[in-house]
Amino acid sequence: MGQRRTFSAEYKREAVAMRNAPCVSASQIAAELGIGAGVRGRWRRELCQRPD
Repeated sequence: MGQRRTFSAEYKREAVAMRNAPCVSASQIAAELGIGAGVRGRWRRELCQRPD
């Protein structure tokens, strides 16, 4: 099994923001980034729960 990858907070915010682009599905974004669709969804939930 390979090493676990880590992503910066900025990378996660950009990945979540990509969903706002027209005609792009969550699975397309995940495939482009090389991550699972569930990972991107988890990042979105985590970002929405953060108090600013």
